[in-house]
Amino acid sequence: MSDAAAPSHLAPGATVRCRAQDPSRHNRAPRYVQGRVGEVVELRRSQPLPGESLGGGGPAELTPVYAVRFAAAELWGAGDHSVTLDLWEHYLEEAGNPGAEENP
Repeated sequence: MSDAAAPSHLAPGATVRCRAQDPSRHNRAPRYVQGRVGEVVELRRSQPLPGESLGGGGPAELTPVYAVRFAAAELWGAGDHSVTLDLWEHYLEEAGNPGAEENP
């Protein structure tokens, strides 16, 4: 693995949604956060996506990994604590302003 960091696209404080997906390959985004909205806390590091370095097709592309905080109420409907997970950028999409209504 190269020591060069992949360019990150999300800044701390960004509101993100974990993509809901059911890929045929390994996925390290737990089902309980898929489709849920959280906040980027910090950029952790850049690493290959899980499973991509096992293919034998040369070095895997590095992808930014972020610490993302989810409110317990967002995940389970109750609770005043939060859960922070390290998630690859590939699993995330910008969620925009959480209080704003979306246009159809």
